[in-house]
Amino acid sequence: MRPYTNGGTPVIEIMGVKKIYELGETEVRALDGVDLKIFPNDYVAIMGPSGSGKSTLMNLLGCLDTPTEGHYEFGGEDVADMTDDELADIRNRRIGFVFQSFNLLPRATTLRNVELPLVYAGIQTSKREEMAEKALEQVQLSDRIKHRPNELSGGQRQRVAIARALVNNPSIILADEPTGNLDSKTGEEIMELFDELHKQGNTIILVTHEDNIAQHAHRCVRLMDGKIESDIFVDKDEKALE
Repeated sequence: MRPYTNGGTPVIEIMGVKKIYELGETEVRALDGVDLKIFPNDYVAIMGPSGSGKSTLMNLLGCLDTPTEGHYEFGGEDVADMTDDELADIRNRRIGFVFQSFNLLPRATTLRNVELPLVYAGIQTSKREEMAEKALEQVQLSDRIKHRPNELSGGQRQRVAIARALVNNPSIILADEPTGNLDSKTGEEIMELFDELHKQGNTIILVTHEDNIAQHAHRCVRLMDGKIESDIFVDKDEKALE
């Protein structure tokens, strides 16, 4: 194992970030002074036990929440200075989200589910369909564009969710336990898809509690009690995460 280093310009940089919740008279430090840089084409696994702060960190990285203290820059810009519209634009255009529960509209077709971010972006209908079809082709689901979620397997539904995350050509993909609702064989197929997306130049950040999933990443950030315990290169030939 060796510490992760990169001399490039980060696409994300957080410095001294804290997230503190008040529960009655109790203060919970979900994040307690975190420094982290994410670089273009990084493939990062964020790990840690329940309560370590990994989901809180994911929400902050995705501009779904704001820190209590500290500094966050996205693409060299201070997130604290951004308007609500600018933050919404980051969430819609520059970050693609993949969730454990898929978060698909049950009555919408595969194509319409993938189009959803483009609707919010104000893209014209004909262009939306073209972009959605291209994203579905990337995840090998071109033959399922008219199917609804209940007509798809779990793995296919997650591929739809990944296509939706890709459709706006974001700079970063954030995946929260992307294989959590899948059997091991299907989960491995989904991770092979993430591997291929990384090879194509995507920056990928995934939260997982499973070592075999994290082994797909090139970098592992392990959290404990709201702090970064380690930030290492992932050794493909050893179980470096144990």
